[in-house]
Amino acid sequence: MHISTSCVCLPGFKMVSNNGGPSVTCEKCPENVNGVTEDGWNCIACPKGLTTEGKCKCLNNEILVERDVNGTLLKEALCIHCDGSEQSFSTSDVLGNRCIRCEQTFINVSKSCDCSEPNILTGGLCFSSSGHFPPKGVATIHYGQLGIAVTSAWFQKNLQASAAACWLYSNLTSCQALGNMCVMNMNSLSSASTDACGLFQYIYANTAGLGIVHSISFWRHYLPWIYYGDQPGLASQVLDTTQFPTGFSFKGTNKNIKLQFIAASYDVEGNFLKWQSLEGGVLQLCPDTLTRLDAAYIFGTTYQQSCTVSVSKILMSFPKPIFYDVYLEYPEDNGQQYLWAIPVLNLNLQYNEMLVNQGSNRNNWLLTRRIFLVDALSGKENDLKKQPRIIRIASKITISIHLVPNTQRGAIYPPLITIAYTDLLVQNPDTQSVTVSFSVNYEMSQSEAQIQTDIALGVLGGLAVLWSLLKTAGWKRRTGSSVIDLQTVFKFLLFYAGDLANVFFIITVGTGIYWLIFFKAQQFVSVLLPIPSQEKHFVTYIGCAFTLKALQFLHKLISQLVVDIFFIDWERPKGKVLKAVEGEGGIRSATAPVSIWRTYFIANEWNEIQTVRKINPLFQVLAVLFFLEVVGFSNLAVMDSSSSLTRSSESYIAPWSRILRFGVSSAVWLVIAMLQMVFFAVFYERFIEDKIRQFVDLCSMSNISVFLLSHNCFGYYIHGRSVHGHADTNMEEMNMNLKREAENLCSQRGLLPNTDGQTFQISISRRMRQQYDRIHETLTRKHGPTRLLDSSANTFEQSTKAYHTMNKFLGSFIDHMKDIHSVMCSITGMRPHFSSLTCCFSLLWIWLPKVLF
Repeated sequence: MHISTSCVCLPGFKMVSNNGGPSVTCEKCPENVNGVTEDGWNCIACPKGLTTEGKCKCLNNEILVERDVNGTLLKEALCIHCDGSEQSFSTSDVLGNRCIRCEQTFINVSKSCDCSEPNILTGGLCFSSSGHFPPKGVATIHYGQLGIAVTSAWFQKNLQASAAACWLYSNLTSCQALGNMCVMNMNSLSSASTDACGLFQYIYANTAGLGIVHSISFWRHYLPWIYYGDQPGLASQVLDTTQFPTGFSFKGTNKNIKLQFIAASYDVEGNFLKWQSLEGGVLQLCPDTLTRLDAAYIFGTTYQQSCTVSVSKILMSFPKPIFYDVYLEYPEDNGQQYLWAIPVLNLNLQYNEMLVNQGSNRNNWLLTRRIFLVDALSGKENDLKKQPRIIRIASKITISIHLVPNTQRGAIYPPLITIAYTDLLVQNPDTQSVTVSFSVNYEMSQSEAQIQTDIALGVLGGLAVLWSLLKTAGWKRRTGSSVIDLQTVFKFLLFYAGDLANVFFIITVGTGIYWLIFFKAQQFVSVLLPIPSQEKHFVTYIGCAFTLKALQFLHKLISQLVVDIFFIDWERPKGKVLKAVEGEGGIRSATAPVSIWRTYFIANEWNEIQTVRKINPLFQVLAVLFFLEVVGFSNLAVMDSSSSLTRSSESYIAPWSRILRFGVSSAVWLVIAMLQMVFFAVFYERFIEDKIRQFVDLCSMSNISVFLLSHNCFGYYIHGRSVHGHADTNMEEMNMNLKREAENLCSQRGLLPNTDGQTFQISISRRMRQQYDRIHETLTRKHGPTRLLDSSANTFEQSTKAYHTMNKFLGSFIDHMKDIHSVMCSITGMRPHFSSLTCCFSLLWIWLPKVLF
């Protein structure tokens, strides 16, 4: 698309009429009078030749004279010589009172420079009273944010004249000026008002005969393109129907990896200034380096910039507003460059006194075209030379790029510029400031991705239900109960909470890794990252995973707190000792006591291995931080197309994506955790130390077994009975026992004959559990209020007796299980456990390996 801005007469042609822009009438000068005057309106003979522009030419030390002292045009131009001295005369000496041509409207109406009644003089222009004059314009501007109405001095001076010249003469500059005043009035439309936008719409509706520009129905000849129609409802058609003619990629030539935005700029009087690229911070009020400013237009880079700017700096930098019509440049197959007009969503626009652009319903939007950054002119009252009372600033500019669904070649819909203005009452410019921002967002429909996520959540959630039912059934079997009661339902919900937390974690990690791979690795763009407002489901899933995992953690903690653990001491007394009997005054032989220190020692070692893990938490955290911050994996989580692990300090750093950040950190955490587990299982446990096996060996050396009931009828057993009979012995005998065992001169340590199995899962009957509870009750019994009156000696004696009773009972249970089965209980399942004694701990956030005890 190429846009004409203005026309001039060719050399040798004089100007007959000029209504601005392309509306210029020229006439060829006669052969004998082939020169054109400096103002371009008359032909004149040139004795010394012509310039390339067709004007009369004089030497460097000569002055061109075209009129006499009365202002009458000479038949032939004169070149007056100057000697270079201070007494040499100038052009004004030759011309006297120099004549200046009247404005064309005066000549058209009165054939003179006088605009007397009944003709109308306004804005320095003269209009005939017999013409169809436009309605009287309203010069008042309403600042809705402040609730103030201001009579603008600029509108008073130029509104009516611009409307009249645009309406009567189709003057391009006047039409542009009228359009600028409509933009300064926030493009607001009202059927009952004849403000700048009302006059513009009046002229637009009555100039249908002028035709349209470039086959665009909204663009009338001589009028600027301000609206996409004057009725809401066309936004969906403009934004979602037509695709942009070319595609974009993350890798390739400069043409398809950058957004080539071009702007046609105009001054407030309606004069065209220039075409310019938006690179270099044209629309960005925040200062920064060119590299960072231009990063806004790299395709796929989410850009955010904000700062606080002082009002005094704004007034100094923008005394008059500059207006921009923004286009996006693209190439065609024939090599030509074309322009695509970019629509604007002005959040301050009012349609019939309602803010129609601030909702999310596109059917209510009214799109526009022209924007400005700062308006410090329309807010001036009475005198244009004074400080404005109110200024209007573009405080928020957002460029939104929407990807076409199911595209494979980076097809997009036309970008949308969303702009919000802030009205600021100027009181003390040196102390006042305003916050401004500029951003570029990339969006795509996430409906398909959400459907796939919902399907995965439904399938995995259903599997979690089945898995929880199996765990509940196992729990019921281990508790020895077959009745489905409220406790069973509550237990199922707790199991399901943990499994569902794992489901949410799998989905969130999978989502993060999916976007990391498919967004960063693509060349021709087919997917774009979810914007923050589209991440709410992802954040919800993480919140659910955290909450449910915390509930599972509390459930696991409570379950471990109610586990019953008893250390069975197999040591037997060595002979008898003499013991004094109180109250009898005599001495009696008694069984030699067995040392309790071995049991205390094993209990202490048991407590120490509670924190043994297959991964080292400190190393895990440090390694993750090293790879994220030092190696630079965190750079993969920014919302741009770069997959580099290093970033220059001078380059722009895009904002973080929560999905990518979670995906990168989770992937690094899981990989390092898996490597640690492999190292622990393959190398550390085999060649350095196996703390669990060491504990089992220690139990065997100490002649202590561990009996653990995690459920009513289910638990674990570590067989630590010494094959040497005694463990409470001196060093010499201990070394002898170890030597015999090393030379295989004694039986094996296993519970069953000729086996090495020392760790077991056990299931017991309810009768066995009842007997266990009866003995255990005497160990933990409380006597209510009278407990404080009991002597400590009696309490200690009861505890000691209960301990010996339990030790004897469990020892008999293990030692004579076949006989006990026929009397009071049975071991329904007693088999070596394939991975020793296991319990599971869970981290709130991320799956951790099982912990061996």
